[in-house]
Amino acid sequence: MKRKTTRLKELFSSKEIFVLAGVVDAYEARIVEAAGFKACYMSGGRTSAARGYPDAGFITMNEMVSNAHYIATALDVPLLSDADTGYGNALSVRRTVQEFIQAGVAGIHLEDQISPKRCGYMPGKQVIEMEEAVGKYRAAVDARNELDLDFVIIARTDALGAVGGTLDDAVRRSEAYRKAGTDVSWVEGIKSMEELRFIVERVEKPFLLIPLGIPIEERPSEEEMERMGIACALYPGMLFELTTPLLWEYLHDVNARGLAAQKEWQQWLENLPRKYPPAPNFFQISGFPKVKEWEEKYLSAEELEKYLKSTGIPMDDNK
Repeated sequence: MKRKTTRLKELFSSKEIFVLAGVVDAYEARIVEAAGFKACYMSGGRTSAARGYPDAGFITMNEMVSNAHYIATALDVPLLSDADTGYGNALSVRRTVQEFIQAGVAGIHLEDQISPKRCGYMPGKQVIEMEEAVGKYRAAVDARNELDLDFVIIARTDALGAVGGTLDDAVRRSEAYRKAGTDVSWVEGIKSMEELRFIVERVEKPFLLIPLGIPIEERPSEEEMERMGIACALYPGMLFELTTPLLWEYLHDVNARGLAAQKEWQQWLENLPRKYPPAPNFFQISGFPKVKEWEEKYLSAEELEKYLKSTGIPMDDNK
C-alpha cells in the first residue's frame, strides 16, 4: 500500500474534489474513516478547546503533535493537521515539520499570522511581513524534502481578513508562498462567491477552501467547487456543529426530566436510518475487534476460552 503522505498528495493532485472533516481525537477520526472519507483533518481549534483553551495561541507544538500522533496511528487513511504558525520563527518551523512527519501525519498547514495567533474566524488577526513568512515556508519545504518529499505542506494566508488586509495582498502572498515550494494554496476568510472567484482565478492550484465563510444561500456545492478547480473542501467543525447542539439539548432535557427523557432519546437513536446501537458501537469503533483478532493469533486455546465463559457486547461487525 502507498504511504499516507503519497495518498494525501494524490488526493490534492486529483481533478476530483475531496472533503475533509475536522476531528479532535482518534475516536472521532475512526468514525470519519468508517463513514468512508478518504482522509481526515485534525482541527487546532478543537484541540485547543478540548484542553480548555480558546484557539488563541495557547497550545504548544508538543501538544498538537502528540494529539496528531494518536489520531494518525489510529487511522488507515491520511491525516492532515493544523500546525498553526509553526510555533516560532523559520528555525522553529523546521523542527515542527520534522515532528509532524515523525508522528505519522501526512500533511500540515502553516499560517502567516503573528504569534500568538488566533482562530481565523475571530477578529483582531494580524499577519507577519511577507518576507518573514516566505522564509518560514522555505524552511518548512527544506525540512520536508529531507525526510519525505510527499509530505504535504499547505500555505494558508490570513491576509484577507487581517488588519489592513486586501484581496490583492492575499493573492500576492499566496503566489510567493507557492514559489517557496509549498504544495497547496489556502486563502482564509473568503466571505462571498465574488471573492472566491477573484481568488481562484489568480491563485495557483491545488486550492483548499473552507466554504463556511460564504453565506449559505451562496455557498457552492462540491460539484461547483470542483469545476472551479478547488481540490479540497475543508469543514473543521463538521462533527461538533452537530454534536454540540445535540449534547446541549440532551443534557438539559435529562437534567430537567430524568429517566423519561433518556428513554425518549434512546428510542430516537434506535430509529435512525444508520442507527448507532448496537453496531457499530463504541467498543467496535475503539478497536476491540482488533484485540480479539490479536488474541486469537497469539494466545493459547485455553486462554481464549474466556470468550465462551463470559458475557458482553458482541465484537464482530456482523453480529
